Amino acid sequence: MTTLPVDEISIQETKALRDQFQRFLREYEFGMREVETKISILRDEFTHDHAYNPIEHVKSRLKSPDSIVEKLARKGIDEPDFELIRSEITDIAGVRVTCSFVADVYQLFDLLTAQDDITVRVVKDYIATPKPNGYKSLHAIIEVPVFLSTGALSVPVEVQFRTIAMDFWASLEHKIYYKFSNQVPSHLVDSLSDAAEAAAELDTRMERLHREAHGVPKRQLAPPPPPHIVQV
Repeated sequence: MTTLPVDEISIQETKALRDQFQRFLREYEFGMREVETKISILRDEFTHDHAYNPIEHVKSRLKSPDSIVEKLARKGIDEPDFELIRSEITDIAGVRVTCSFVADVYQLFDLLTAQDDITVRVVKDYIATPKPNGYKSLHAIIEVPVFLSTGALSVPVEVQFRTIAMDFWASLEHKIYYKFSNQVPSHLVDSLSDAAEAAAELDTRMERLHREAHGVPKRQLAPPPPPHIVQV
């Protein structure tokens, strides 16, 4: 068994890089927490003051170092630095908000992005214009301030809003594509497309039933005016 000599300087440099990367990811974790807090406040206010909770559940995730490296590789970036990662990858921190109805999706988007410390960078409305495979969701890249001991830092967070039906369909689609390593048989692709249409019809019917049962006036389902985009 061959033992290779260990360079102490190389070890220290590797540890320093590791610590720097951990600090880098913590910034995104803190930004994710800020968004989670804002959404939690909205949920509690609706529950206590309006006797209605439009949020079914909230999930959050932070990209792993491996996922970040893989995404950089797909972008053709071989020698990244932290500033390049900040500019090229905007979904390191992600929050998914699952709502009861389509109207709730747009209402919560409006309420969150109307807060004066939130900056909207990009909005992709896959509800108004679904992806070819039938995927529906409202995606927004927002910037939220994080106040550290070294000062304020603006952190991008991807927030996805979708209904229960959209979330169920997306979860199933992901599992199928994972099962077949993205080489899904055509008949399953067609079935997924049909299921997406059925999920959309279910959303429409359930919201109509909700309005009729509770005497709720019909809410605007069209997407809000495009937000100000400061960076793409």
